[in-house]
Amino acid sequence: MEVKTLQVGPIGTNCYLLCDPAEKRCAVIDPGGDAGAVAAAVERSGCAPCAILLTHGHYDHTGGVTELSARWPEVPVYLNRRDQSAADMYLAQLFPPVDGAQNYDEGDILTVGSLAVTVLATPGHSEGSVTLRCGDALFCGDTLFAGSCGRTDFPGGSIKKIMASLRRLGSLEGDLIVYPGHMEPSRLDRERRDNPFLLQAMRTAESGV
Repeated sequence: MEVKTLQVGPIGTNCYLLCDPAEKRCAVIDPGGDAGAVAAAVERSGCAPCAILLTHGHYDHTGGVTELSARWPEVPVYLNRRDQSAADMYLAQLFPPVDGAQNYDEGDILTVGSLAVTVLATPGHSEGSVTLRCGDALFCGDTLFAGSCGRTDFPGGSIKKIMASLRRLGSLEGDLIVYPGHMEPSRLDRERRDNPFLLQAMRTAESGV
């Protein structure tokens, strides 16, 4: 497994290429913009794209999907259904339509070559936020950041739900690699030690609240 990172779009969203070099297959995670640069990175990787995986539906994570889908019409796009609807103009700006997106949810497993990607439902930043786990890698979108967590004041956000999602991630076994939607990567042990939001979430779990 290889992970390649690009910063794309208007606010520097982390787009990841999850590659299986042996099978020469890859998935594109959160192409939030700069579709040409993403496509060029895929070509340089020597891997054929087999899926576009979205951790949630905000524009800064989905902005490159339309152009990439035009380039790769046979490549499926996955997004949790809770982030696929937009009831008014403001929501449509925050959650732009992702035409043809297939739903995935808790417990679903997708394959990228020989790699297995498991979907963990981690709502809170948005109702449909998911974390994608592949081996010791966690692609957390805007749920968990290095030293922080995603904001919850957008429509569909919930502080109660994101704290539950942080507890879930913090309870996973092992020092997993955290690949967030923004800023630098981290390790789960570091976040369990230093991240005040994750620490608060874990304390809440211990107290039974």
